[in-house]
Amino acid sequence: MLDAATQWVNQAAPPAFWTAFLVATGLAVAAFVYAFVFLQRVRAIEDTPTAKIRSAAQGYGELSGLAQLMDGAPIVAPLTGKTCAWYRYKVEKMGDKHTHVVDAGSSDELFLLVGRTGRCVIDPEGATVITRHKEVWFDHQYPPRKRGGHSGLFGLLVGRVGSRYRYTEERLRDGEPLYAIGMFKSVGGGAESFNTEAEVRELLRLWKSDKRGLLQRFDANGDGEVDLQEWEAVRKAAYQQVRREQSQRSVAPPTHVMSKPVHGSRPYLLSALSEEELVKRFRLSAAGSLMAFLLLGSAAVWMAAVRFH
Repeated sequence: MLDAATQWVNQAAPPAFWTAFLVATGLAVAAFVYAFVFLQRVRAIEDTPTAKIRSAAQGYGELSGLAQLMDGAPIVAPLTGKTCAWYRYKVEKMGDKHTHVVDAGSSDELFLLVGRTGRCVIDPEGATVITRHKEVWFDHQYPPRKRGGHSGLFGLLVGRVGSRYRYTEERLRDGEPLYAIGMFKSVGGGAESFNTEAEVRELLRLWKSDKRGLLQRFDANGDGEVDLQEWEAVRKAAYQQVRREQSQRSVAPPTHVMSKPVHGSRPYLLSALSEEELVKRFRLSAAGSLMAFLLLGSAAVWMAAVRFH
């Protein structure tokens, strides 16, 4: 086999050789980058202690609890129609030689992580989400005639025969254990810092957009205009309303939110797997990526050495 490979490297036309060489080099670089990403995730998870929602510090943090839907309309996975906290789906059209994606997407709706000491709103936008539940099935048409189907190895062996479309759907279930690491912040309540001047300006802008209502409330002399003296009354009323609303918000319980870090390269992860399972998975992925880097990099170096010896 090595002799055949050496012969091909020596005799291959330049376009074929350079294509193979660049592919091997590119894959080696990608494998090295992925190894770094996986190791970075391991370090972030191990270096960040799990916090209680009620007393968590503001900033990058780690939480664990149960996924839960918020009040209101449920989140429904588009392919199976099943209610869940989060979903990701993909529809692929399979050809004789190639498969291409017809449709794909994921949920960006907010849901909750409920712990022993409180609740945290989860914004999944930009997160790497790892689920336990994945369904794969096949159908002859798109959209499918029925939702759901065979999953796992049985579905791959039985459902694929004669089918043209492959459907994949992953879900975080409502009530399922959830691990999250990302940017934690509290909004409202005693945690909120008020910008009174900005809020007054915004309220005045809203009042000015309703000129009729403004005149009804503050045109004391009935001349159809808000003069300088009346405008002072407008500003005073706006200030008093803003301060009342701020006072009400300050005694309300804060809303905790977790989202993607805005700055830096720290990971934002949402996972149905436990912290221990995540660390094990990412270590194995990092080891596999490093192995792929060594093999592909060695192959690229060997190809160059043989070709230009």
